[in-house]
Amino acid sequence: MTVSIITGGSRGIGLAAANRLAAEGHDVVVAYAESKSAADDAVAKIVAGGGRALAVRADVADEHDVAALFDTAERAYGGVDVVVHAAGAMRPSTIADLDLDALDLVLRTNLRGAFVVGREAARRVRPGGAIINFSSSTTRFRREGNAVYTATRAGVEVLTSILAKEMRGRDVTVNAVAPGATATDMLDAFTGGDDAALAAITAGSPMNRLGTPDDIVEVVAFLAGPGRWVNGQTIFANGGAI
Repeated sequence: MTVSIITGGSRGIGLAAANRLAAEGHDVVVAYAESKSAADDAVAKIVAGGGRALAVRADVADEHDVAALFDTAERAYGGVDVVVHAAGAMRPSTIADLDLDALDLVLRTNLRGAFVVGREAARRVRPGGAIINFSSSTTRFRREGNAVYTATRAGVEVLTSILAKEMRGRDVTVNAVAPGATATDMLDAFTGGDDAALAAITAGSPMNRLGTPDDIVEVVAFLAGPGRWVNGQTIFANGGAI
């Protein structure tokens, strides 16, 4: 049985990834930071559909929490095969108006978190497995007012490429998925509910729509399953937006 840990698995793209991998027969560990009720709901839905899942609270930037997360997965299901690191934070701001506490939060969650989760995954994922990080198409767009988030996601792309090389001989792939504008609460945070801003972002896609979490997890499912010859890459899943 394939065992998958999904960080940020109680909402948005992480939740969609948990549901998709569970539907494909994975035992799923839903890691969450704040909303226990949302994580419990995610687990209940998977179990009701005949799958196996459990929820674990973990701060992805805390090495003790992350070690305990992997310990729990190993005790419950015997090991870890796939890690989908979808947890992230965004605090939009211009650089001139940047709140340094917000800077520290985003750096800690997005960049330190990627290193902490990546370190544990590198030590524990079984041969034939996959580590899937999340970057963002903002690393290409580089929009004003989003420098901190964009810089952290660019760091994840570098981490991903190097970790893939460091896993040489382990038969474990390491890739990143870089969504474009996707209908989640993170996009709401970026636009601040501004309909004109949302329309402008949507117009940037040749597909004339926002992405959905299900669009993005098509790529996750590929990388977690048949995509064994894709390694060390960042896959831009953005409907062709540039």
